[in-house]
Amino acid sequence: MGHLNERALLAHDPAAMAKSAKNPPRRQPAQPNAGDLLAWYDRHRRRLPWRALPGETPDPYAVWLSEIMLQQTTVTAVKPYYEKFLSLWPTVEDLAAAPVEAVMTAWAGLGYYARARNLYKCAGVVAREHGGRFPDTEEGLRALPGVGPYTAAAIAAIAFGHKAVVVDGNVERVMARLFAVTEPLPGCKAKLRELAASLTPDARAGDYAQGVMDLGATVCTPKSPACVICPWAVVCEARKQGIAESLPRKAKKQETPLKYGVAFWMVRADGCVALQRRPPKGLLGGMTEVPGSPWRTKAWSETEASAHQPVKAKWRALPGIVTHIFTHFRLEVRVLAANLTAAEAKACGEGVIWTPFAKTGEAGLPSIMAKVVKHAMKAIG
Repeated sequence: MGHLNERALLAHDPAAMAKSAKNPPRRQPAQPNAGDLLAWYDRHRRRLPWRALPGETPDPYAVWLSEIMLQQTTVTAVKPYYEKFLSLWPTVEDLAAAPVEAVMTAWAGLGYYARARNLYKCAGVVAREHGGRFPDTEEGLRALPGVGPYTAAAIAAIAFGHKAVVVDGNVERVMARLFAVTEPLPGCKAKLRELAASLTPDARAGDYAQGVMDLGATVCTPKSPACVICPWAVVCEARKQGIAESLPRKAKKQETPLKYGVAFWMVRADGCVALQRRPPKGLLGGMTEVPGSPWRTKAWSETEASAHQPVKAKWRALPGIVTHIFTHFRLEVRVLAANLTAAEAKACGEGVIWTPFAKTGEAGLPSIMAKVVKHAMKAIG
C-alpha cells in the first residue's frame, strides 16, 4: 500500500477523525508586513512641499533641508520656513554662498539654533568638497555636519531609495503599539529599532519610511489613535490588548530646572534699540539678542545684575517677568530699561546693533528675545 496522506489516514481511523474535527489545526496569526502599509500610503500619503510626487525623482537638497528643519519640530511650523529657505537659496550652493547672518536671521523663530549653524556648515561642505552633490550612503551622510543616524537613514531612503531603517518618534510609537512593547522609553529604543528593521522592505524603502511616519502623524496619533482605519489594525497587538493609547510608555520625567536672567533694554535718543549678536557657539549661538546677563539657577539681585550692565545709566525695572521654555530648562527674565544719552550710547561700543523700533521684527530674534522685545515695548508703551 503506497504512502497515505494525513486525510487518508484519518479516514481509516474514525476516532482520530472525530478528534481532528474537534481540534482543527491552528492557523498562524497574521503578521504585519510592509505591503499593507505601502498600499495605504499610496492612497493616503500627505502632500508636503518637500516630498516628491509619485513618479518624480526626489531632490536630495529638499529632503536634507526638510529633515534638518523637522528635527523636534512640527510639519506645520516647518512649512513656511522651508518655503522661505528654498525661495532664498534654491540650491545647496546658493545656501553655502549666503552670509551666515542671513541664514540665522531666516531661521529665527524655528528654534534649536544649533541646527541652523550645522545646516550652514553642511551646505559649505557639500558645495566645496562634494561638488554640490550629497553623498548617497548612510556612512557618507553621517560624516556631514549636523547629520546624525536618523537623518542619514532618512536621506538615504527617501532621496536615494536605499534600504535604511528610519526611526523617529512617530515610528517608535507605531512599533510600540504594533508589537505591544510595554517597556518604557528611552530604555526600549534599541528594541523598537530592531522591530522597525524587521519590517523595512528592500524595495520602496523611502516610501515605506514616509508611510510609517505618515501613519504615526495622522492615524496612530499619541492620543485617540484612529485604529479603525489603520492598515495594520488586524495585526496590532496593542489594539488586541486594548492598550494602544497607553503606548509607548515613558519613564517619569525629572522636574524641569529653572534658570534666571536679566535683559537690558537700551533706547537711544533717536528711538533705536540696542541689540547684539550672541557668540557663535552655545545655546542660541550666532543669533541676535537683547543684551543681558548669563542665565543661571540662582535669581539675580540688583547688585549682581548691575555688574553685567552694558553701560552706566539710570536703569529702572520694568514690571512683570518674561518666561520661556527650552528643551531642558525653564527661563525667567527680568527686564531693566534705560534711555541713554548720546555719550552713554557711544560707550556701548561697536558691538551693539542699533535697530529702529519698527525694524526689530526683522532682526532675526529667537523666540525668547522676541518675547523680551514685546514685553519691553508693552511696558514702556
